[in-house]
Amino acid sequence: MNNSYPKAFLAAVCLTGIFFSALTFLFNALQILSFDTSNFDNPLVMGIPLYTIATTFAVPTVGLFTYLFLNSRFPNNALEKFSLSLSNLLLGICVAMLFFGYLKWYTLSTFFILFILLMYVEYRNKLRFMYRFYRSYTALLIPFYLTCMFLKQTPILTFNKNATLKLNLFDVPIEAYFYLMNMLLMSVYLFELFKSKSAKANG
Repeated sequence: MNNSYPKAFLAAVCLTGIFFSALTFLFNALQILSFDTSNFDNPLVMGIPLYTIATTFAVPTVGLFTYLFLNSRFPNNALEKFSLSLSNLLLGICVAMLFFGYLKWYTLSTFFILFILLMYVEYRNKLRFMYRFYRSYTALLIPFYLTCMFLKQTPILTFNKNATLKLNLFDVPIEAYFYLMNMLLMSVYLFELFKSKSAKANG
């Protein structure tokens, strides 16, 4: 691993974790998420179990490790030329979801954040990594789905379905898949940004 990678990795994980931790507190305040801690011994942070906050840092950590591993094992980036088309398709999906779900807090926040991220990364940012990002996201979908199924069987976390469009994909709210995409995209972009700045600073 390049010497600039650890600092860029840590900064990307921390900033992403802080942002999505703040969203978790907001969702809890809006009663999008609620936690039953009566039979669960875990430290609380403003009414939210500590493990939930830790998850917002763990997900980008696992995502970036996956991203770096796949980049190392499969360095060919020839399919990058197709990534913009996929991003444009996702932008269209975001617009459609915002149109139909602007009154649903989880839908609104998830697709608004994704829309802003995609627009900036594809049309303002000069770093090109989206094919590799999509590859990593696809690889994480299976463990993500299994985790969602596990959480669904526990009484600790309750999700307010009225905050979503009530569209499920394999029994998981469709917004959840795009929320994961938000977390991974933010962490990958920040990692690439900090890595690039460090490389320029070191000549």
